[in-house]
Amino acid sequence: MNARFAEGALRLSGLVMRMQGWSPEAFWQATPAELAALFAPAADAPPTPLTRTDLTRLMESDHDRQSD
Repeated sequence: MNARFAEGALRLSGLVMRMQGWSPEAFWQATPAELAALFAPAADAPPTPLTRTDLTRLMESDHDRQSD
């Protein structure tokens, strides 16, 4: 196990334990597909479209960043 994997696993395990109430044992026994399913949007929830206000805010933010 390398340091990068260990840091990511520690961060992910903390999220799963706080958000889902899992024990460390449940986290380490879970498959990658089970972990991915925890963070996937609900199948019945349609994606929220980007609004014009959101697009404008993103464009302004990007413009501000590029002018530095």
